[in-house]
Amino acid sequence: MRRRSFVSGLAGTAAGLGLAGTALPATAAPSPAPSASVPSAAPGWSAVPVPDARPGARLYGVAAAGPGLAWAVGVEGLSNTGEGTAVALRWDGAAWSRTELGQLAAAGALTAVTSAGARTAWAVGANGLLLAWDGRAWQQTPYPGQGASGTTVTDVAATPDGRAWASGRHDGRAGLLHWDGRRWRWCAPLPDAAAPTPGHVHVAPGGEVWVYGDVIARWDGAWTVLPYTAGIRATVSGLLPVAHDDIWLTGYAYGIGGPPGKPPGVRLEHWDGTQWTQVKGPYGVGLLSSISGDRLGRPDRITGWDFWDQKRSHYLRWDGATWVSERGPEMPETALMTDLTRIPGTAGYWSVGTTSFYPGSTARLHVERFG
Repeated sequence: MRRRSFVSGLAGTAAGLGLAGTALPATAAPSPAPSASVPSAAPGWSAVPVPDARPGARLYGVAAAGPGLAWAVGVEGLSNTGEGTAVALRWDGAAWSRTELGQLAAAGALTAVTSAGARTAWAVGANGLLLAWDGRAWQQTPYPGQGASGTTVTDVAATPDGRAWASGRHDGRAGLLHWDGRRWRWCAPLPDAAAPTPGHVHVAPGGEVWVYGDVIARWDGAWTVLPYTAGIRATVSGLLPVAHDDIWLTGYAYGIGGPPGKPPGVRLEHWDGTQWTQVKGPYGVGLLSSISGDRLGRPDRITGWDFWDQKRSHYLRWDGATWVSERGPEMPETALMTDLTRIPGTAGYWSVGTTSFYPGSTARLHVERFG
């Protein structure tokens, strides 16, 4: 299939975060009623309370400016027949609280968020919505071609110097949108006019900008496109470029055929400058949803979902030589984490997701913290 961002769904299963009415993995039974007790914490990871949200709630993106400030975005009211409304949370160092969206919430889910300090945050939402935080509330910010056919944005990443980058499409061509501190401008499009829209953008600590999805490319004033074939019914969910010959890729794939409700297989790949190699991780049935580097951009942690142990989040931690398992707190229901971010100035992490594969009443917002 063509690349969809993780929020658009896992093809063929109700783990599809934005798809309603799809088939379930064979062993994924309806989640039990939420427990009133706080889940017990595994070493390092713990569940953190979040504000109430309407049933059918998921968090899709998280970003942190420091120990006392973080953002998380997603959706509530998601059902088999509706797209729900946007949710945006803010961490103030003591608790998560909702932030004001006003009429913007009706546009649909917010799918990505980024922060470059206490005063700067950006978010991307359904139908190419691009928002900026003004210190009190989220405001829609214009960009060239906004609302026009063939123009959209899919993800956003900010840098400490106040700039920002958004992956997307303009005038029917895949590309990259740049905020220079004053206004948004489109960069030159990818050289292949048929290139698919990149679902994500990543800015390395050294300033290199990457887009990825069905296409993987680096922008430094001109495009360098890496050869990559995702495979049959496959999705790329994360990319961590450490160096030009050291790149990690996460995702999942269904392959050819299989019974209804067949779970996906984990995709963990490494680029050595010449070719992509599949890397064996701690588990093979499930998915990997995002990857994060340490403060120097080296591999650190990956979020995932383990088909055979669905009531604990499953993280992978790089130990310097290989990826090893690191489990989250035990849950009374499913733990499906969709994104994580390092907390600057600490060794900690935020991770966000949901508690049910179902788009209806059992899905609740879920946040975990490491450290």
